[in-house]
Amino acid sequence: MAYHDLSDADTAVARREAASSSTTVLVSRRESFNAAHQLRDPDLSDDENQRLFGKCAHLHGHNYVLEVAVAGEIDPATGYVLDLKRLSDVICRLIIQDVDHRNLNTDVAWLEGLIPTAENLAMAFWERVRPELPEGLLRSVRLWETDKNWAEVSDRV
Repeated sequence: MAYHDLSDADTAVARREAASSSTTVLVSRRESFNAAHQLRDPDLSDDENQRLFGKCAHLHGHNYVLEVAVAGEIDPATGYVLDLKRLSDVICRLIIQDVDHRNLNTDVAWLEGLIPTAENLAMAFWERVRPELPEGLLRSVRLWETDKNWAEVSDRV
């Protein structure tokens, strides 16, 4: 077996370690819930609500998927940007336990007065999780209402 000089490999590893300390890594957690809602403005007539929101003006439900992404440097001690179990716990404690199998118009106090569009829900969810995460880590909250429709709140939009 021939001798191979590994000094170049050692240098490459050292460079990669140095680069990773200043490289941002994005990770996310996905949770799901089922909920009913009705898109309705109480200040409008039934006809106006029907014209504005169409069939969504009637009570109906969705199988929602919620994705929360965080970004930061990898902690050399853990190998994590953020422990995804911790992120899951925050999402479930602050959002999922309140909204799963509920009517979003009537059963969730912190959504009171909000027309529960995907956009409004994504914003409300962002506001719920942001204070619970280390400063600057939250990157985005994306809420899938259907396989085709989603809304996202991001620090980059």
